[in-house]
Amino acid sequence: MSHPGGGDWEEASPERLYVITGGRSSTSALVELDLVTLIVARSRPKPGMQPEHAAIIELCQSPLSVAEVSAYTGLPVSVVTVLLGDLLADNRVVARAPVPPAILPDRALIEAVIDGLQKL
Repeated sequence: MSHPGGGDWEEASPERLYVITGGRSSTSALVELDLVTLIVARSRPKPGMQPEHAAIIELCQSPLSVAEVSAYTGLPVSVVTVLLGDLLADNRVVARAPVPPAILPDRALIEAVIDGLQKL
């Protein structure tokens, strides 16, 4: 792809990333996106979609974290969050927090139970 200054854009050039996000540096999505937020597509990509949006939807047919989407697309997390914000606003993907780790009981309680079992 050529740009007005001549030559080809590099994959990670600032100009290319600016064009992909439409110059935006943040998302207007109401959902807070962090690296471990899981993204799931609601449908398949539609013809005429921006290629990066279509790639994200294709990738997210199974749940992927924001970090994984960034890694698979080769785009910075900041760019991916802007694109995900677009897809969330268009209701093309669903974002959900990851399953929280189990809350473990207090160590002292576990030791007391073990001591009690050993005394049986």
